[in-house]
Amino acid sequence: MATTVTAPSKLRANELQSLLGQIVEADRVLTRPIDRIAYASDASFYRLIPQAVIRAKSVEEIQALFRFSQQHSIPLTFRSGGTSLSGQAISDGLLIDTARHWRNFEVREGGRSLWVQPGLIGGRANQALAPFKSKIGPDPASIATCTLGGILANNSSGMCCGVEQNAYHTLQSIKFVLPSGTVIDTRDPNADEIFRAREPELVRGIMELKAKIEANVPLRDRIRRKYRMKNTTGYGLNAFLDFETPIDIFQHLLIGSEGTLAFTAEAILNTVPDLPVKYTGLLLFSDLYAASASILPLKQAGAKALEIMDRASLRSVETQPGVPATLRTLPEGAAGLLAEFQSGEESERSELERLAAEVSGGLTMLVPGVWTHDAGQQALLWKIRSGMFPSVGSVRKSGTTVIIEDVAFPVERLADAAIELTGLFKKHAYDNGIIFGHAKDGNLHFVMTQGFTTQAMVDQYEYFMDDVVELVVNRYDGALKAEHGTGRNMAPFVETEWGSDAYEIMRKLKELCDPHNLLNPGVLINPDPKAHISDLKQLPSVEEEVDKCIECGFCEPKCPSRDLTLTPRQRIVVRREMVRLQQNCSSDRELYAALDKEFPYMALDTCAADGLCATGCPVSIDTGTLVKRFRKMRHSESAHRWSERIAKHFSLAERGARIGLRLGHAAQAVFGKRAMLAITRFLHEHMTDALPLWTGDTPHVAGAVPTTRREGAAAIYFPSCVSRTMGRLPLEEKDRSVMEVLVAVAERAGLPVFIPKDVAGNCCGTPFSSKGFDRAHKIVANRAIENLWQWTEEGKLPVVVDTSPCTYGFVHTRPYLTEENEQRFDKLRILDAVEFVADELLPKLKIQKKTGSAALHPVCSITKMGLTPKLQKIASACSESVTVPISAGCCGFAGDRGFLVPELTQIATRVEAAEVSTRHYEGYYSSSRTCEIGMTRSTGEVYRSFLYLLEKASR
Repeated sequence: MATTVTAPSKLRANELQSLLGQIVEADRVLTRPIDRIAYASDASFYRLIPQAVIRAKSVEEIQALFRFSQQHSIPLTFRSGGTSLSGQAISDGLLIDTARHWRNFEVREGGRSLWVQPGLIGGRANQALAPFKSKIGPDPASIATCTLGGILANNSSGMCCGVEQNAYHTLQSIKFVLPSGTVIDTRDPNADEIFRAREPELVRGIMELKAKIEANVPLRDRIRRKYRMKNTTGYGLNAFLDFETPIDIFQHLLIGSEGTLAFTAEAILNTVPDLPVKYTGLLLFSDLYAASASILPLKQAGAKALEIMDRASLRSVETQPGVPATLRTLPEGAAGLLAEFQSGEESERSELERLAAEVSGGLTMLVPGVWTHDAGQQALLWKIRSGMFPSVGSVRKSGTTVIIEDVAFPVERLADAAIELTGLFKKHAYDNGIIFGHAKDGNLHFVMTQGFTTQAMVDQYEYFMDDVVELVVNRYDGALKAEHGTGRNMAPFVETEWGSDAYEIMRKLKELCDPHNLLNPGVLINPDPKAHISDLKQLPSVEEEVDKCIECGFCEPKCPSRDLTLTPRQRIVVRREMVRLQQNCSSDRELYAALDKEFPYMALDTCAADGLCATGCPVSIDTGTLVKRFRKMRHSESAHRWSERIAKHFSLAERGARIGLRLGHAAQAVFGKRAMLAITRFLHEHMTDALPLWTGDTPHVAGAVPTTRREGAAAIYFPSCVSRTMGRLPLEEKDRSVMEVLVAVAERAGLPVFIPKDVAGNCCGTPFSSKGFDRAHKIVANRAIENLWQWTEEGKLPVVVDTSPCTYGFVHTRPYLTEENEQRFDKLRILDAVEFVADELLPKLKIQKKTGSAALHPVCSITKMGLTPKLQKIASACSESVTVPISAGCCGFAGDRGFLVPELTQIATRVEAAEVSTRHYEGYYSSSRTCEIGMTRSTGEVYRSFLYLLEKASR
């Protein structure tokens, strides 16, 4: 049978590298162990190690890879975001990464449609559509991470889109590549004729299958009935009934096919209105049955979203910042609904309130529902809901994995079904099981934690799944998969749900497209009844900083090194593999040695440790803390002692840095930029990797610290060691220093600042902590707090810091302080210059002349401190137009990474630089000198402190 899953053929790594290198550039063929392990996991509980990862760039390369796959009988799987929850994005053959080179998009028809490639992140698509008041139809909870390739392949839906606005119903056209190599773009008016001419056997088979379905009245009626609710189990058989021509049928069969029929190279989606007026409420009930029974009246009243959450799911997020305190007091068995009414017109806001009040007034709740129009509160409520799956995973027992499945029941029977599903948790001893989901569509997600280290654990899961199938299919005639795709977990049960007639049509469809069963085999169609308990992922306990990670991948879009080496998730995946190998006495020592060799550069040296990954992670895992731990371990005791000496005599180190900059520029004037780079590169590689590389954008030395008066000062001004050391950039015209500019602006506003005369030699500690020198960090942090305590007259005056990363370092320095300094720290008010200017200076300044246009780069620390809106406020007061690039993110300079590992900054800024370069701005601004260096390097435009913009506008 064509769909039989067989073991893949295997070539030696060097042979595979050589052969694939003839198809794509060699550096885009990854066969090193560390690369293969990094891609062995997606967000599911399955794991397969690919033979090679290929970063294809073009349709022509895809065609050649299909030929290679068939020639050597090696399976091939496409992967983009890797957020698949059912194992659709892993392979033990060839894994084709389409995330890196397939991110292009184009808004068309005034926002009514969007052309996309598969690597474009869903959230990025919506950002591009926002100015047109539209969005893509699918709205999965992972939209900030998942890509259009996965959204199309899984027919993803989500919280509001229901059945009507999913990928299937909003598809306009698609460009696909068949395993045979045939390429067809369905927007071509002649696409159907081309399809018939190039693939006659496939076309004939499709039409025969259509005829079979139409002649089978019970099957035809069943298909119609099942697709009135969410259903992604198996192939989308409704395409055979909804469309007439072979090309229309096939392009819609590709939606939800999980990459098993063809490769989607691009698509055009019709967009849907982004309804701006929203009224959101949290409704709390005594039990799950009462909450479920409230769905129909709320749905009939017009609610666009109805998210159900049982008590266990609410408990998983109740301690997160900003969550209503009411959740912590709920009784056992309680449940909640997140309801939202939406409209496109502001004039209808009062009508939304009336509808919500009318319907909720008839519901029996524990407390009156809490409704809000406030966008911030609404975002918090939705964050609670979208973070439930990873949050549950974060409290799992170390060493276990997390399983999430989604099923659908008829809405009118949802209450009974939810209670019975909960009963299965008790029956099979899943005490930590939770239920939540898109109740408006009868769609429930259930989550539990599970270990797979013993046969008893595997058996427990197998028996549970047998009962789930019995409940969903035989008792309620529901769908085993509502929106996550069939994947590996439900593939053995597709025939159980659909019956033999429908399953044979699906099997035949797969055979017509992929006769050798080499395209993502084992997914969706799988004759192995035990496939769902094969290739199970184990999560060995690792360092506490990252042990909570469930490998969901939500962090990855935030990572500056994602296109250079590893992402945060991949760092953790590789680290777990190393621990797994260490724990296994019979493990592959060569594999461990290979990982250990590559880990320092791939995982440690190229990590910016910027903490932005924590902002994307639902449980705030900062992988940079793990990196700092390993950096600390890499240092010898001698290195730690040297760092302590430097910390104790930091003023000498500061003076040395200033001298080094002067000497460097003097030498450059004699020998030239290239010679300086060559010399420092040689010293960096052969003597000490702590020596920065000299680049053409190395700043000149800063001017002297300006003299200020303490009398009448409104704040203590702490110029960072960066500001005290690094002055103007080579491309920058001579001007006053940042220190002089802030002093002048504060004076102009009538709120003068005072710089202590002994400020030199003081540091927030970030340069030491980022390198893992904890002992040195404690020395400088405690000394700085002691001095700030004195300078502020024991906390009477606020402290203003002019470099945002240093502000962030100060704000988070408490764990490194002595008990006495902790008490002092708690009484200090430390402000970033952005905050001080926006709240204190700007209201007192008269803006004399605005700049025409300004581009901003919000640095990581500004983002983490939530100060980007205030930076925009300052720039908007001083400029006619202000742009924050949609692709703005970490520049990768990370204090000194830009000098030590310049390729990190180059790759991290590439997309933002391209966006900024599409037009010219009168000024480019940020709030950190090193980040300004990075952005200047990548764009060729001089980035300066936002203080220069304010000073010029207020003269």
